[in-house]
Amino acid sequence: MAGRLGVDFGTSNTVAAVWDEASGQGVTVGIPDYGRLLGHGAHRVPVVPSVIHYAEDGRQFLGDQVLSAGKYHAAGTFRWMKRYISNRSPQKIAVGGRKVSHDEAGRDFLSTVLAFAAVEAGTEGEEIALTAPVESFEHYEDWLAEAAETAGMPRFRLIDEPSAAVLGYGAHIRPGHAYLMFDFGGGTVQAAVVRVQDEDDRAGSGRYCRVLGKAGDDIGGSTIDQWIYEELLARCGRRDSDEDVRRLSRALLVECERAKEALSEPGRERAEISVMNPDTGAVLGIDLIRSGAEPPGERVVSFEDLLDRRDLYSRIDRVVRRALRAAATRGYDEDDLAAVLMVGGSSLIPSVRRTLERIFGRERVLSDRPLDAVARGAAAFAAGTDFYDHIQHDYAVRWFDRKSGRYEYRTCVKAGTAYPTTEPVHTMTVRATQDGQRDLGIAIYELAGRRHDGSTGETELVCDPSGAWRVREISAEDDDIRNRFWINEQSPMFLHAKPPASAGQARFRVEFGIDANKRLLLTAHDLVSGRVTHRDYPVVKLT
Repeated sequence: MAGRLGVDFGTSNTVAAVWDEASGQGVTVGIPDYGRLLGHGAHRVPVVPSVIHYAEDGRQFLGDQVLSAGKYHAAGTFRWMKRYISNRSPQKIAVGGRKVSHDEAGRDFLSTVLAFAAVEAGTEGEEIALTAPVESFEHYEDWLAEAAETAGMPRFRLIDEPSAAVLGYGAHIRPGHAYLMFDFGGGTVQAAVVRVQDEDDRAGSGRYCRVLGKAGDDIGGSTIDQWIYEELLARCGRRDSDEDVRRLSRALLVECERAKEALSEPGRERAEISVMNPDTGAVLGIDLIRSGAEPPGERVVSFEDLLDRRDLYSRIDRVVRRALRAAATRGYDEDDLAAVLMVGGSSLIPSVRRTLERIFGRERVLSDRPLDAVARGAAAFAAGTDFYDHIQHDYAVRWFDRKSGRYEYRTCVKAGTAYPTTEPVHTMTVRATQDGQRDLGIAIYELAGRRHDGSTGETELVCDPSGAWRVREISAEDDDIRNRFWINEQSPMFLHAKPPASAGQARFRVEFGIDANKRLLLTAHDLVSGRVTHRDYPVVKLT
C-alpha cells in the first residue's frame, strides 16, 4: 500500500503532514493534546514540541502537555533529544528510580507521535516517510527504524530534510530550475542544491528532483541557546558548576530560548532573561538586545554581536559554499539558482536571513514556509515523489599498518557518488593475517567531515544524571567517536577461505558497488580456488 504520511522529527518541534491528492500538496496534521500552533499571523502551523517528561509516578507527558503542566524546566524532562541521539550521547537522567537515555526518551516521544499522527491522518497501516539530517549516520537511521517499529510502522521511507523541504515549498517550485534549500533548525544547519526535473527529464522515471549537492553542520537553535547561557554566566561572574546555578540551569535555558525566539520576531529589539533563586531571592539575568553597542558596566548583550563572535555567520557561509561546490561538479553554479528557500525555526533570526541575502541577493531569498515545508515535502515523498540522489558520506575500509602500528582508513566509497552504480566503485585485495585462517573480514566505517579538531575550545551542553545542565569541552576523542562509525561491527567476518589461508596470503579480490536502495554490494573472488564466493552481496546500508 502506498503511503501518504510524512513526519519531520525536529530538535525543537515535530511536524506531521499528509498528502492531499485533490490539492496536490502536503497538508499539516494537528495532534490533539500533544500539539499547539506555532508561528505568526496566517502562517501558524500545528506542531508538537519535541519534549517528554517522565513523572515520578510513571506517567509520561508529551509535547504541549509538558508546557501546559509547567514541566518544561522540571527534572525528568528531556529536550533537544534529536541532537543527543545524533551525537550518540551516553548521558542518562535519573527518573523515578531508573536512568533514561536520550535514545529511549526520543523513542518514547516519536513512537507516540507517529501512532497518533497516523490516526489523525487516517493512514494506519500505510508506509510512512521520515526525515533525517544530511549529516546523519546509519545509527540515527537505525534509531528511526526502532521508533517506527515501536509505533507499529515497520515500513518507512527516508528522505533528507533539505530535499523534502524543496517539495514542501510547492507553488514556488518551477520544473527545470535549480534551488538552494537552506534548513536551519534546532540542531543542525543544512543546505542542498536541488534541480526540479521537467517532463522530458522525468520521461517515465517518476523522479521529480535531482540532488546536485548538499552539506551540513551540527549547529542549530539549541547551540545558540547554549551560547546565550554561557554569556549570561560570564556576565554574572558565575560558573555552571556552582550549586545554585546547577539548580537553576533548566529554568535559565528555557529563558535563553524564549529570548532568542523573541528577537526572531519582527519588530522586537530587546528581551530580558531573568531567573530568581527561590531560596535566596538572588536574580541571575541579562538583557539581550538585537544589535548595537553594549553599555559598559551593564549586563546588556548584543545578540547579533554574540552570534558573530561565535562564528555563526561564517559557518553558515561554509555550509552553503560546500553545497555549491558539490553542485558545481555537476555543472551548476550559484548563478543557476532560481531561489534560496529558507526553512527551520532558526532561519527566522533576521541576521541569518541577511547573511543569505548578502550571498545571493535579497530578491532570491524566500522564507514562506519555515516551519512545515519539510513535513509537507515528506508527505509528497511518501506519496511517490522520488529523487536522483548521491551518497552523502565517505566510507572507508579499516586496515592495520604494521609499520606504524596504527589502524588506517582507505576510502572505498566517496561522498558524492551517484547511485545505483553500473561499475565497481572500489576494488581491493583481502589478505590473511595468520596461518590456518578460515574467516576473513572487512571493517567498513562511515566517515563525516571533521567538524571539530578537539583543540578549539568548542563546547556543548550536557545533562548530568541529576538533570542539571553543564558546559563541557568537546574532546578529540569525542569528535573521533562522532565522526567515524563502524557500521558492520556486528558482522564483519563474511569471507570464508576453503582451504584455510596462510599468513600474508592474498586470498580474495573484492569489488564494491551500490544498488538503488543505497546498499553497499560486494562481489568476492577466491584467488586460490578461482571461484566467485559472493556476487552482489549486501554488506551495509549507506546514507
